[in-house]
Amino acid sequence: MIGQRIQDVMNEQIKHETFSAYLYFSMAAFFHSKSLDGMAQWMKAQAQEEFAHALRFFNHINDRGGRIELQALEKPQTVWESPLAAFKAALQHEEFITSKINDLAKMADEENDRAAAIMLQWFVTEQVEEEANVSTVIDMLELIGDSGHGLLMADRELGTRVAGPILPPQEV
Repeated sequence: MIGQRIQDVMNEQIKHETFSAYLYFSMAAFFHSKSLDGMAQWMKAQAQEEFAHALRFFNHINDRGGRIELQALEKPQTVWESPLAAFKAALQHEEFITSKINDLAKMADEENDRAAAIMLQWFVTEQVEEEANVSTVIDMLELIGDSGHGLLMADRELGTRVAGPILPPQEV
């Protein structure tokens, strides 16, 4: 059985992960409005990945006999100054998520909840990858600067990203 304190914070994390997907869908819509369909594709793949993260928490709570309580989402931002500004906002959001995951991991240790600690270790590792991926795009966009040709090349490259399955078969 999952402890109440961990359950409550994991329910909150479902909200954060779902909001992440919502934010990245909003960024995808912004990129589509600028005819940057590759960047939109990158963000849609990111949104699907974030929804998968929410589902991992959902399944963990459920598998341990807990109660899932979905929380309201805020409206995400819809316009950014530039593609670079959008990706910088994505990095800032990922850093926020990393802080929440770290808080949860610390709580699991404090509660001596080994099952939660093991599950959260996957997220600790995942957040390193999340921040690195967005940082790489930011570095590329900063190198490009105001070059329209460079922006189109970056858009084409980012459009090759595809979303994986929401969860491996054993976790569905």
